[in-house]
Amino acid sequence: MLADAAYGDDSGFREGLISLELCYAVGIKSATTLWPPGIGPLPPRPKGKTGRPPRLLQRDKTHQPLSAKELALCLSAIDLRIVSWREGTRGVMRSRFAALRVRPAHRDYWRKEPHPEHWLLIEWPKTEKKPTKYWLSNLPASIALPKLVATAKLRWRIERDYEELKQELGLGHFEGRNWRGFHHHATLSIAAYGFLVKERCLFPPSGNSRQLEAADIQIHIPPVQFDYKPRGATRPNRTA
Repeated sequence: MLADAAYGDDSGFREGLISLELCYAVGIKSATTLWPPGIGPLPPRPKGKTGRPPRLLQRDKTHQPLSAKELALCLSAIDLRIVSWREGTRGVMRSRFAALRVRPAHRDYWRKEPHPEHWLLIEWPKTEKKPTKYWLSNLPASIALPKLVATAKLRWRIERDYEELKQELGLGHFEGRNWRGFHHHATLSIAAYGFLVKERCLFPPSGNSRQLEAADIQIHIPPVQFDYKPRGATRPNRTA
């Protein structure tokens, strides 16, 4: 699941994705608070003489999380690596990145357990005085930095596909007022776009037929049930 900071900065949205067991790499704002690597919230207070034992995590004036920007500004030039993620119209696209294992800190003082560790991905181009983009991801801790960067940057491709669907294949031309009609319209638009993408891969620079055969790319069509009747179809005449 990929999203920009408008969605990725919402902790409820991220927790919903985790509950669905989905991996994600979402953008966050520079002010998002995080616990630095190896540091987390303080444990619950010791039990007093009376009452129930405290269970909620805590923090004090000297033990506070940092913003994503503050964490990035603590990095040195050695911590940043140049990574390329795709071929653009002006050549290979590359920039400087750093990845840290952190814990989200959003209202963890209401929790009994700290948030799980995440990747904080930081992009800091060499020509900029400060970092430009931040991502938070729950991808495995063993993932390599180039793959993490390529995953986070895939959102641009999705935006481009969505734009082509609306402008070239009529996804944005639907004028109905019900969900079923839009579902049918969107399904046909996406099917047409998938066909065009596969045809485009037959020609350079996207690829050629030999590459497709080597990759064993196939479209699997699910079987149609015996008693299936398309919506709006007439019933067969069984008396004949």
